[in-house]
Amino acid sequence: MYELIQIKNNTYYIDSPAKIGLYKLNETDVVLIDTGNDKDAGRKVLNKTLKPLGWNVKYIINTHSNADHIGGNEFVQKRTECKVFSAGVEKLFTEKPIMEPSFLYGGYPFKELRNKFLMAVPSKCSDFEDPEFPEGFEIIPLPGHFFDMVGVRTPDNVVFLADCLFGENIVKKYHIFFIYDVREYLNTLDKIKEMKADIFVPSHAEATEDISPLAEINRNKIMEIIKKIKDICAEPIIFEDILQKIFQHFDLVMDVNQYVLVGSTIRSYLSYLKDEGILTFQISDSKLYWKTV
Repeated sequence: MYELIQIKNNTYYIDSPAKIGLYKLNETDVVLIDTGNDKDAGRKVLNKTLKPLGWNVKYIINTHSNADHIGGNEFVQKRTECKVFSAGVEKLFTEKPIMEPSFLYGGYPFKELRNKFLMAVPSKCSDFEDPEFPEGFEIIPLPGHFFDMVGVRTPDNVVFLADCLFGENIVKKYHIFFIYDVREYLNTLDKIKEMKADIFVPSHAEATEDISPLAEINRNKIMEIIKKIKDICAEPIIFEDILQKIFQHFDLVMDVNQYVLVGSTIRSYLSYLKDEGILTFQISDSKLYWKTV
C-alpha cells in the first residue's frame, strides 16, 4: 500500500483504501487530491511515498468531506503548511467534522459514532476561487454521493472521480453504498458516461479509459435496491423494519457505523421514491409508515 503509480506525465495516484491523487507541479512541489482516512495515512504519504523522492506537498484539493478522504489533511497540513481547497458544504464539514456523524445520525452523535471512520480531525480550508488555487485544474461538480462532491481534472486530462461510483467487486460484496441524493447520483452517473478524459480514476475502483461499463453496473445496483424497497413496502411498514429487511436480504452485518451509513442511504431512497410518486407515507399510532403506491 501507498505505492506511487504514474498514470500519465505528471499525474499519479497513491495506492490506498481510497486512492489519493497526486500531480507534480515542478521538481519538488506536488498537489494531493484527498489525503486518506487518518493521520497514519497522512504520515505514510509524507514519509513513505514522498520523502524518498524529495517531494513536498504544496496544495491539497479535497473532492468531498467524508473522513476517508480528508482524514490525513490535518497531519499533512501541520507538517508542510500546505493550503487545503474545498467548497460549499464540503468545506464546512471539513472544518467542522462533527457535522458528518451528526448528519448521519440525525442528532448529536453518541461516543461510538464519534470515531475516525465517520469524523476526521478538523483542517483549515480555502475556497476553489482562492487566487492561489493551482492553475490548470478543473473542478467538476459530481453531486449525489455527498452534498457538494467534486471531481478533479488535472492538466494531463486525467479525471479523479471521487466516490461517484464504486468498483464491481465492492458493488457485489456490499450492495448498499452511501448515497445522499439518489436523483443527483443517477444524474451524475449519466454525466460521467458522456464525459471525455484520457484516464478516469475512481477512488474505489481501478483506473480506466472507459468509465461507462462501471457506471452502468452502479446504476443497475441502484435499480435493484429500488425494486427491493418497493417490494418491502407492498404493505405499510416503518423505517426500522425496512432497514432490517434490507440488511437481511443483502446479508449485511449491522454495527453502529453501518446503521447510520446504510440507514441514512435508505432514507434517501425513500425520499427519492416518495418524490417520484412511487411511495407514499401515512402516520398512524404515532408511527410513520411507508407504502408502495
